[in-house]
Amino acid sequence: MSFLDRYSLHLLSALRIISGLLFLEHGTTKLFDFPPFLMNVPDEFKTMIMIAGAIELVTGVLITLGLFSRIAAFIASGEMAIGYFLSHLPRGFFPSNNGGDAAILFCFVFLYLAAAGPGIWALNRK
Repeated sequence: MSFLDRYSLHLLSALRIISGLLFLEHGTTKLFDFPPFLMNVPDEFKTMIMIAGAIELVTGVLITLGLFSRIAAFIASGEMAIGYFLSHLPRGFFPSNNGGDAAILFCFVFLYLAAAGPGIWALNRK
Protein backbone atom coordinates (compact mmCIF):
# COMPACT_ATOMS: atom_id res chain seq x y z
CA MET A 1 0.00 0.00 0.00
CA SER A 2 2.38 2.61 -1.22
CA PHE A 3 -0.22 5.37 -0.91
CA LEU A 4 0.34 5.25 2.87
CA ASP A 5 4.13 5.58 2.64
CA ARG A 6 4.09 9.33 3.09
CA TYR A 7 2.13 8.93 6.34
CA SER A 8 4.41 6.32 7.92
CA LEU A 9 5.97 8.68 10.49
CA HIS A 10 2.54 10.06 11.38
CA LEU A 11 1.13 6.56 11.84
CA LEU A 12 4.16 5.59 13.90
CA SER A 13 3.42 8.55 16.19
CA ALA A 14 -0.25 7.57 16.38
CA LEU A 15 0.73 4.00 17.34
CA ARG A 16 3.05 5.38 20.03
CA ILE A 17 0.47 7.78 21.45
CA ILE A 18 -2.41 5.28 21.57
CA SER A 19 -0.21 2.50 22.98
CA GLY A 20 1.20 4.87 25.58
CA LEU A 21 -2.28 6.01 26.66
CA LEU A 22 -3.50 2.41 26.96
CA PHE A 23 -0.42 1.50 29.00
CA LEU A 24 -0.90 4.55 31.19
CA GLU A 25 -4.45 3.40 31.87
CA HIS A 26 -3.16 0.04 33.11
CA GLY A 27 -0.89 1.92 35.51
CA THR A 28 -3.66 4.16 36.86
CA THR A 29 -5.87 1.13 37.36
CA LYS A 30 -3.24 -0.61 39.46
CA LEU A 31 -2.15 2.45 41.46
CA PHE A 32 -5.30 4.56 41.80
CA ASP A 33 -8.09 2.09 40.97
CA PHE A 34 -9.08 4.37 38.09
CA PRO A 35 -10.81 3.26 36.04
CA PRO A 36 -12.03 0.78 38.61
CA PHE A 37 -11.22 -2.84 37.89
CA LEU A 38 -11.75 -5.83 40.12
CA MET A 39 -8.39 -7.54 40.57
CA ASN A 40 -8.04 -10.47 42.91
CA VAL A 41 -4.40 -10.16 43.83
CA PRO A 42 -2.94 -12.34 46.58
CA ASP A 43 -1.19 -10.35 49.32
CA GLU A 44 2.24 -11.67 48.38
CA PHE A 45 1.90 -10.08 44.91
CA LYS A 46 0.59 -6.63 45.94
CA THR A 47 4.07 -5.07 46.05
CA MET A 48 4.89 -6.47 42.62
CA ILE A 49 1.60 -5.11 41.25
CA MET A 50 2.36 -1.66 42.67
CA ILE A 51 5.84 -1.68 41.11
CA ALA A 52 4.33 -2.76 37.78
CA GLY A 53 1.76 0.03 38.08
CA ALA A 54 4.49 2.60 38.71
CA ILE A 55 6.45 1.39 35.68
CA GLU A 56 3.30 1.50 33.55
CA LEU A 57 2.40 4.99 34.76
CA VAL A 58 5.84 6.52 34.18
CA THR A 59 6.65 4.77 30.92
CA GLY A 60 3.08 5.30 29.67
CA VAL A 61 3.44 9.07 30.15
CA LEU A 62 6.90 9.18 28.54
CA ILE A 63 5.81 7.05 25.58
CA THR A 64 2.65 9.12 25.05
CA LEU A 65 4.57 12.39 25.07
CA GLY A 66 7.43 11.06 22.98
CA LEU A 67 9.93 12.01 25.67
CA PHE A 68 12.79 9.50 25.99
CA SER A 69 10.35 7.14 24.35
CA ARG A 70 12.91 4.62 23.08
CA ILE A 71 14.25 3.77 26.53
CA ALA A 72 10.76 3.99 28.07
CA ALA A 73 9.39 1.62 25.41
CA PHE A 74 12.27 -0.80 25.98
CA ILE A 75 11.58 -0.86 29.73
CA ALA A 76 7.83 -1.26 29.13
CA SER A 77 8.48 -4.11 26.69
CA GLY A 78 10.59 -5.91 29.27
CA GLU A 79 7.97 -5.38 31.95
CA MET A 80 5.33 -6.91 29.72
CA ALA A 81 7.52 -9.91 28.91
CA ILE A 82 8.13 -10.51 32.61
CA GLY A 83 4.45 -9.93 33.39
CA TYR A 84 3.40 -12.46 30.77
CA PHE A 85 5.72 -15.19 32.02
CA LEU A 86 4.94 -14.59 35.70
CA SER A 87 1.22 -13.92 35.55
CA HIS A 88 -0.30 -15.31 32.36
CA LEU A 89 1.72 -18.32 31.25
CA PRO A 90 1.12 -20.25 34.50
CA ARG A 91 -2.63 -20.09 33.70
CA GLY A 92 -2.19 -21.97 30.42
CA PHE A 93 -0.23 -22.13 27.21
CA PHE A 94 -2.59 -20.30 24.84
CA PRO A 95 -2.73 -16.49 25.22
CA SER A 96 -6.41 -16.37 24.28
CA ASN A 97 -7.14 -18.63 27.26
CA ASN A 98 -4.66 -17.25 29.81
CA GLY A 99 -5.53 -13.57 29.28
CA GLY A 100 -2.04 -12.71 28.08
CA ASP A 101 -2.73 -11.55 24.55
CA ALA A 102 -2.61 -7.86 25.53
CA ALA A 103 0.68 -8.38 27.38
CA ILE A 104 2.24 -10.03 24.32
CA LEU A 105 0.94 -7.31 22.02
CA PHE A 106 2.21 -4.53 24.33
CA CYS A 107 5.58 -6.28 24.58
CA PHE A 108 6.13 -6.39 20.82
CA VAL A 109 4.62 -2.97 20.05
CA PHE A 110 6.93 -1.40 22.62
CA LEU A 111 9.91 -3.38 21.33
CA TYR A 112 9.13 -2.04 17.85
CA LEU A 113 8.83 1.52 19.17
CA ALA A 114 12.17 1.16 20.97
CA ALA A 115 13.77 0.27 17.63
CA ALA A 116 11.79 2.56 15.30
CA GLY A 117 11.68 5.69 17.43
CA PRO A 118 8.78 7.97 18.33
CA GLY A 119 7.71 9.19 14.91
CA ILE A 120 7.14 12.78 13.86
CA TRP A 121 4.94 13.98 16.76
CA ALA A 122 7.23 13.76 19.78
CA LEU A 123 8.72 16.10 22.37
CA ASN A 124 12.12 14.69 21.49
CA ARG A 125 13.09 12.16 18.89
CA LYS A 126 15.32 10.00 21.07
